[in-house]
Amino acid sequence: MTSTLRPATTTEAVTKRPGRWLALSVLVLAVLLVAVDATVLGLATPYISEDLNPSGTQLLWIGDVYSFVIAGLLVSMGSLGDRIGRKRILLVGATAFGVISVLNAYATTPEMMIVARALLGVAGATLMPATLALIRNLFHDPRERSLAVGIWGATASAGTAVGPIAGGFLLEHFWWGSVFLINLPVMVVLVLVGSKLLPESRNPNPGPWDMTSVALSLVGMIGVVYAVKEAAAHGFTWVTPAAGLAGAAALYGFVRRQLTLPSPLLDMRLFRHRGFSGAVLADLLTILGLSGLVFFLSQFLQLVQGRGPFEAGLAELPAAIGAVVAGLIAGRVARRYSVRAVVSGGLAAIGIALAVLTVIDRSTGYPLLGAALLVVGVGAGFSFTVTSDVILSSVPKEQAGAASAVSETAYELGAALGIAVLGSIVTGVYRDFTGPAGTPAEAHESLGGAVEAAAGMPAQTSEAMLDAARGAFVDGLAIAAGAGAAVLLAAAVAAWFLLRGQRLDNVA
Repeated sequence: MTSTLRPATTTEAVTKRPGRWLALSVLVLAVLLVAVDATVLGLATPYISEDLNPSGTQLLWIGDVYSFVIAGLLVSMGSLGDRIGRKRILLVGATAFGVISVLNAYATTPEMMIVARALLGVAGATLMPATLALIRNLFHDPRERSLAVGIWGATASAGTAVGPIAGGFLLEHFWWGSVFLINLPVMVVLVLVGSKLLPESRNPNPGPWDMTSVALSLVGMIGVVYAVKEAAAHGFTWVTPAAGLAGAAALYGFVRRQLTLPSPLLDMRLFRHRGFSGAVLADLLTILGLSGLVFFLSQFLQLVQGRGPFEAGLAELPAAIGAVVAGLIAGRVARRYSVRAVVSGGLAAIGIALAVLTVIDRSTGYPLLGAALLVVGVGAGFSFTVTSDVILSSVPKEQAGAASAVSETAYELGAALGIAVLGSIVTGVYRDFTGPAGTPAEAHESLGGAVEAAAGMPAQTSEAMLDAARGAFVDGLAIAAGAGAAVLLAAAVAAWFLLRGQRLDNVA
């Protein structure tokens, strides 16, 4: 193995920076910011549908364009942070994130909302790699770093709980744009306190930031993900393979360029490390299997089961609680048993929970839903915490930003693909429902559109239409859950082999 992939030296491992835990509290605010933003969108989707009246395709774009853009820019922004300073890029990105959140809040058309979400992705791409990279540079002791990563992951999970609850409260008392404005106070605290507490860190010999590589990464990621999305939603037209081939060609060019540059944007030798590659793949497949289902779960709770947004937020709380608890103890459990046992076991638990959700119908009681969500949270908490730790420990601290960006790219790419593929399964099944005579076309675009259309129809007709629409939506959700379960169980098997022999104390 080349020296690029060796872990920290013994001297570095015992160095403990004063004030590191207080600095960590600032970093987790950035994680909270991103997690809350991601979760409130699902709750706000029915209200956005009613107010902006997007088509089914536009609704999917609103849901996944953030992930498209952020996936395309994470590596570039992580590498930029390594060059200009991770603290600097974190504070600049957090400021931009807050400002663009206002644009999201006051969007007046579906097109404007899509653009605002894309711009938010540009700002968001600066946050997550910087936080993980700063943790790598703040905590040199492996056990402390595992705990710090656990707290980082637990905060992200807590954000998934705080987001729906706070968002549900706001949606019941204010307009949907208010769920984006809650980013502002968190952002202000992050910038003011972070400028005082966070130490600056960067690669001392970074080389130039190659704009050609940035463009190739962005075009490649967006092209490939767009092709997958379009193929899943509308089948193969000439646009689908054209976008896919263009994206694949750009990514091929990106890899070739990195191998020839003296100071690459991303050191491709990182992928020679089996633990690094296995952890990245596990993250990608996990999120792919989860995200499409999670995106539609809030709609199921509200539009199918008739829960209010605040109640729907509380209903999703077990997943966050499970993830927080598991994340805080994941490092200790992985050291006692093994990395692959914890990661594979966590992924298998999620897969089994998703398989259970294939039996849901409109009258499914909350005990089954709550238990499944709790298992999902525990499995995700164990898996994501340990894979993040493996990824950080596999590289020297000078490349922490780029390595963290690869981890987050896998996460965001998985989210985009999950929403595109599994979300399109739900949408495809839903669109084929057979409604009574007089069912308007917009009712077939989304369940939110059907609920809105029903308000202007005769009572008997609207009731029959909504009954058919809700039944089709649940059928699509069950099929998506089954597909997600298959992906998670396959990921568990892959992780068992790829993470063989990995240890958190010595992962070289």
